[in-house]
Amino acid sequence: MDMRRIVAVLAEDGERQIQDQIWNLAPSERALAREAETGLRDAVRSPEEQEARSHIDRLERLRETLAVLAIALARTHGHLAWFLSCALNALEPVLRWRALPAERGGTFGTVLANPEDYTEAEDAVRQLQEVLARITAEVVDLGTVRPDQQADGA
Repeated sequence: MDMRRIVAVLAEDGERQIQDQIWNLAPSERALAREAETGLRDAVRSPEEQEARSHIDRLERLRETLAVLAIALARTHGHLAWFLSCALNALEPVLRWRALPAERGGTFGTVLANPEDYTEAEDAVRQLQEVLARITAEVVDLGTVRPDQQADGA
């Protein structure tokens, strides 16, 4: 299963849990998830912008996304922590990549990533951004919204 597919399954599961009211995001969780979404967006830009970057810069930005998710994970618990943990796990291959050829000596098991690998990981990060934006959107319960009582001229 590739990173995009893992994130798609994670997104479906998270959104279903929210819809089924198994996972109810507290305001602090929404704020933290929005912060993570912003960090992901800042690190990974549009496909055109990313492809114009060097492999070193692309890998640096992908590693930055892992840091954003790890910091958010460290600041929460429960369903949001599980979701962020799964997101980190989906992007785990990035940890084994290197952008430069090995001159001599060991590489600690790292491998050179190819352009398709970067594209796949960046697409997965964009999917995570989108799902975080959707799950943190404020839901308005129309049954609790009251019309302005003074609108009738009272």
